[in-house]
Amino acid sequence: MTVEGRNYGLPDPRLEKARHVKYWTRCIKTFLPHQYTGNDSNRMYLAFLMVSALDLLDALYTACSEDERRGFIDWIYHCQHPDGGFRMWPGTDFGERADASNAKWDPANVPATYFALSSLLILGDDFKRVRRKQTFQWLRRVQRPDGSFGEILMDGRVEGGRDPRAGYCAAGVRYILHGAKKHAPEMGDGNEDINVDDLVRCIRICQMFDGGIADEPFHEPHAGYTFCSLGCLSLMDRLNTGKYPSTDERYGPSDVQEVIRWLVHRQTNILDPGGALDSEFLGTKTAKLDPLEVDKLLTQTSDAQAVPEPSSSSAFAINTECAGMNGRTNKVADTCYAWWSGASLHMLGQPNLYDQTAVRKYLLEKTQHPVLGGFGKFPGDLPDLYHSYLGLAALSLAGSDEVKEVDASMCVSKDVRARLSGLWEAWDVENLADDAST
Repeated sequence: MTVEGRNYGLPDPRLEKARHVKYWTRCIKTFLPHQYTGNDSNRMYLAFLMVSALDLLDALYTACSEDERRGFIDWIYHCQHPDGGFRMWPGTDFGERADASNAKWDPANVPATYFALSSLLILGDDFKRVRRKQTFQWLRRVQRPDGSFGEILMDGRVEGGRDPRAGYCAAGVRYILHGAKKHAPEMGDGNEDINVDDLVRCIRICQMFDGGIADEPFHEPHAGYTFCSLGCLSLMDRLNTGKYPSTDERYGPSDVQEVIRWLVHRQTNILDPGGALDSEFLGTKTAKLDPLEVDKLLTQTSDAQAVPEPSSSSAFAINTECAGMNGRTNKVADTCYAWWSGASLHMLGQPNLYDQTAVRKYLLEKTQHPVLGGFGKFPGDLPDLYHSYLGLAALSLAGSDEVKEVDASMCVSKDVRARLSGLWEAWDVENLADDAST
């Protein structure tokens, strides 16, 4: 059957799963390529990508032995800071030589802490060695008076950018160690939680006139910042998907309809990083976004399940064969933005407002490496850990049955997120026991 140029009789491209498993197994068990030498101080981030990718491929327990997985867990705990949080790598640990004079060279790191806790969750750890109380106390100190988060504390000062990436990681740490309660547990002084309202305000004021969310007010919107902002709100239970008026400052983003509209425009059939339209699709029939039809669909529903599946006549059928996602206006498609843009739409409850079939074809036909496995940034590129992981995650969101279902806000499999309920129940039991003893 053919509809508007799409041949539904042809089989969909498939994930070369065995090659991907081999790629990630090679990454986690051998030396990484020399290009990663400069990323030694980001090892926790790289470790997360590797263990989570194998989990998404349902290969973590076959590719790595129990002893290896236990070794990974021990390495993560070796990066735990005595004052709470985790380091990005063990290279700054002074051990017995640590003192006040060298403390600034060995800080805990907000993104590292989120990656460490997520990796422990993926590996099935019981979290009994996590310094929860110290981590909550440290996390609060890394928040600035304006509500934004930095990355580290150095000599008592919050250092690092003010963009929502650190805010997202902080919200993730808070969520994982939070329990099922709506407020952070009181672990000492009764005032352990971060300032959620101020963090929401930081996100609200960064939504720009065209709908996207930037790193700071009046900057250009970016799909990565948009995802981090929405993910941060989601993990704090402050994401407005249309249920609350835009004037309710307890929730974000400031204008839900505008951010959805901006995200819809991120799907593109411009695949060539040189700027030209991919020659394979020069004659392909495409549909331009009709603003009136977009408005009609968005005003008809605020419920994700009520949105119809994209069709060839839809305002969202950008390309009837293959289309990726970009991160900014007038940019070329890029593997990672299939995640950043796609996951944002899923969090907002609008997964049907982009052509998932076209995204799958883009990933599997264009950026999946046919020999090495993994995904590259652009068609023809060699795979790298960052794009290879986000390619798998985006493929899962786009409806692939060859990858585990991924959670759009945490960027881990839904199986992994489901393990949190068991941890929270255990912590509640511990808290009740502590209360009874006092």
